[in-house]
Amino acid sequence: MELTPSRRPLVYALYEGPMSGEAIEARSFEIIDQEIRTHSFSPGQWEVVRRMLHTTADFGLADDVKFSADAIDSAISALRSGSRIFVDSNMIRSGLSMTRLRQVCPSYGPDDLVCHVADEDVAKKAIERGLPRSLFAVRKAEGVLDRGIAVFGNAPVALMELNRLIMEEGVRPALVIAMPVGFVHVVESKEELMSLGVPHITIRGRRGGSPLAVSAVHALCSLAGRHV
Repeated sequence: MELTPSRRPLVYALYEGPMSGEAIEARSFEIIDQEIRTHSFSPGQWEVVRRMLHTTADFGLADDVKFSADAIDSAISALRSGSRIFVDSNMIRSGLSMTRLRQVCPSYGPDDLVCHVADEDVAKKAIERGLPRSLFAVRKAEGVLDRGIAVFGNAPVALMELNRLIMEEGVRPALVIAMPVGFVHVVESKEELMSLGVPHITIRGRRGGSPLAVSAVHALCSLAGRHV
């Protein structure tokens, strides 16, 4: 049976006036710039925030994204030197573009993206202690976290354990992207991080998530790529 649409599908306008994916993205950034005409971010910070807004279409995020003064410079230096990247979920690991990373530092490879949350030994310790796997995943990655990039889009407990390593064991990440999401330990973990004097980008409050964390890394890759 042949169906006859009662109205013309919108996609025909795109057929008649083609726009590539790149053109749509560029137009999206133009719209964001038009809707947020004034802000207090530096050019580098704004590139990160704008990418996050593009990811969520949530303009309220702009009020809650916080940068340490050294975050952008430290991130660029770390990415250019091929610093390993710890992530708190395999979703982030899958979402990060190896192509983007290699445009900044050609030596980047899959082994430079570290996620231990699904490791058998981590799961075993979590069961034995009655604590989240994300905590033991951070402990296992201590050698990566010192002078590496740490990316949190899921687990506030993991961020709290990193905070402990910073305070008690002298771990010093090159950058912490702190964007865990949720209702338990989320706000406190971010506030604690921001008091520790390490380079960071975070979202105050309950909001966050893996897509936002990935978007921040990709924006930083774009910035670092222009400095190569």
